[in-house]
Amino acid sequence: LKMYKKETEQFRKLQAESELTKLAREDKDDDDENNDDEGDVEKEELLAKSNSQDASKAAPGTPALPVETEAERKIREELEQIYEEERHVPLASVMVLVTLFVVVLTINLLKGGGGFPSPVGIQCGSRGFWTANFIMLGWILLISILVRVYLVKRYEQKERCGYRYVEGDIKWDGRATIVYPFLCCFAGFFAGMFGVGGGIVKGPLMLAMNVHPKTASASSACMILFTSFTATTSFVVFGLLVEDYAVVGLLIGFVATIAGQLGLAYLAKKAQRNSYIAFSIGGVVLLSSLLMTVQSLLSMAEGEKHHSGGICGKGD
Repeated sequence: LKMYKKETEQFRKLQAESELTKLAREDKDDDDENNDDEGDVEKEELLAKSNSQDASKAAPGTPALPVETEAERKIREELEQIYEEERHVPLASVMVLVTLFVVVLTINLLKGGGGFPSPVGIQCGSRGFWTANFIMLGWILLISILVRVYLVKRYEQKERCGYRYVEGDIKWDGRATIVYPFLCCFAGFFAGMFGVGGGIVKGPLMLAMNVHPKTASASSACMILFTSFTATTSFVVFGLLVEDYAVVGLLIGFVATIAGQLGLAYLAKKAQRNSYIAFSIGGVVLLSSLLMTVQSLLSMAEGEKHHSGGICGKGD
């Protein structure tokens, strides 16, 4: 709502400027340019005279401008390097994310489950089974710690160089690198418990962090790709995947995502309002909550009971 109000105020300011005002300003600019052209010769003569006087008064060897020190030059070059890196996709960060995903997926498949026998002979519920689970959690924790160390160092480097943040940037200081991942863990936990996508929870979270709606939408879609794929493999491993539902859900999700992406992109570009993206994320969360509540009430009214089968048993 704040973004929508801000955009509305900007549109009102632009509309308040009439065509007559624009023409008057253009005429004034033309007059100023003509006056400037007529006085160019006189200004150049005065400037040359002033420079000659200053040069005669200055002591021999005295620089006209302050000399940049070695420390200032290094900070300037370091800041320019940061700006240049920020203009491109951080391939190193992408590779870390992909490596984390591949390792988790591999361990998840190798340990097996109630509906999928382990390719390496690990028995579900055995010591090797639980060891594989703890290794997977340890791997995730290790990458999280390393990424936090990198982000904090990067933040300190930006602060030292006087980096200017734009609207929507997140300052990954010591507090932010603990609070936000902690909230994301809770988001993933409740998303898995209630059967909703983690991106549905993290999208509003990023909007609350003042992340730009386009960035929040793209980041949510990226996270859903990894989390949904991992969750699907877990359903397969534990024998909980309903194949006919999975095929229908895949097709509906794919078509709806393309339609929503193209339609919302066209609407946001035509109306020049990024707040529509924020409204769409909030609408999806609200609709998911309502449908989940209705489904739960219908299940309780019909007296449906599902047998999960435990970790090593195939559920209904």
